[in-house]
Amino acid sequence: MAPQRKTFPRLFLARPEPFRLGGERVFLRPAERNDYEQWAELRARSRDFLTPWEPSWPVDALSRTNFRARVARYAEDWRTDQGYNFFIFRSDEVLAGGIGLSNLRRGVAETASLGYWIGAPFARQGYMSAALPLVLDFAFDRLRLHRVEAACLPINVASRALLVRTGFQQEGYARQYLLINGKWQDHLLFAILKDDWRG
Repeated sequence: MAPQRKTFPRLFLARPEPFRLGGERVFLRPAERNDYEQWAELRARSRDFLTPWEPSWPVDALSRTNFRARVARYAEDWRTDQGYNFFIFRSDEVLAGGIGLSNLRRGVAETASLGYWIGAPFARQGYMSAALPLVLDFAFDRLRLHRVEAACLPINVASRALLVRTGFQQEGYARQYLLINGKWQDHLLFAILKDDWRG
């Protein structure tokens, strides 16, 4: 006689709600596999807009396989406390961009690096200005970090303005700091401390 299968109340079979950081104009949550269509469409529409500010895109940049690997890497980073990446959604659940913390250093540093991108149709509409405080609250309250660092190209006026407006202070200038759009490029270095944010 075959063993009876246990049955569970429907409550336990329901998929849990994804982790969210909510704000007035946007909410943030980790990427999921079923975000692929929205993500691929937005990135494709924004390619010319994003290319000057990002590392060169691989040939399969917009493939489903690449996206699944990205989602898996994000989940592993989260699990191991190495990074926390989020997609930015408008309140109507339309994907607008991405933002995250990477390269977490614990111990005597308690620091992470900030990165972000916004889709071309949503640029200069205040969505990143709404998303960044949510990530800083998460960094300083949930993760208990002491410092969040950011870097941007000197010619990226919009990114510089965002960081300064949010409370970051410029701390330096790094020559040939990152390989962006196929070239080693200089960057301005910014940081914000927990005391700055709470002050």
